[in-house]
Amino acid sequence: MFSRLREDISSIIERDPAARNAWEVLTCYPGLHAVVLHRVANKCWMIGLKWLGRFISQLARWFTGIEIHPGATIGRRVFIDHGFGVVIGETAEIGDDCTIYQGVTLGGTSLNKGAKRHPTLGRGVIIGAGAQVLGGFTVGDGAKVGSNAVVVKEVPPGATAIGNPARVVRKEVPDPREHAAARMFAAYGVTPNGDDPLSKALHGLIDQAAAQEHQIEVMLAALKSAGIGCEKLEELEKFDPARLNKLVE
Repeated sequence: MFSRLREDISSIIERDPAARNAWEVLTCYPGLHAVVLHRVANKCWMIGLKWLGRFISQLARWFTGIEIHPGATIGRRVFIDHGFGVVIGETAEIGDDCTIYQGVTLGGTSLNKGAKRHPTLGRGVIIGAGAQVLGGFTVGDGAKVGSNAVVVKEVPPGATAIGNPARVVRKEVPDPREHAAARMFAAYGVTPNGDDPLSKALHGLIDQAAAQEHQIEVMLAALKSAGIGCEKLEELEKFDPARLNKLVE
């Protein structure tokens, strides 16, 4: 038990730049308190002491503001940062080295008792503040969920999901050094260069339209120099790709 506690404290110090020492983490981090109490509640739940498990989880909720059902499975070195308002359902499974910020819900969308109703988080997953992950699917290893995202379907390993409903931003495998750094600390699931895929698509369409307009102007100039007249259409507002790109940033 104490070796697990030391491991938890060390992982928090590694991932949170605000953590100054082990004593501060042990006494002032509600996420650590909630995880430790959950281990006790989970043991009671597994041996059939259901009421006692629920009561311990209720005590943890009163003291920390974090609600973890005693039936949930939580791996090693899980860090619930700030934590107030976090809700983790009965059939949720959280892998090793995950980071969960305040206001997160790992919830269910089914009323079938005994079914897998809540999500499974792989290793090293980061869930940003206020995110809602709802359903019995898997968020793959190393994936990130941005703040306030609403995730209702599977997220591939290494991907980032943002928005409501959430869209996958990227699936490419990151550089190992970047991946290691992000696992240690990626504030609220925010990643560098993590543009919304819809925004990326719009930027691409605007750039393509600008290139086509330039090509048409070149063709018209060539026709005019060859003495071939073209019917002049009604003058429209000049296409300004820079302004349109700024609008969809």
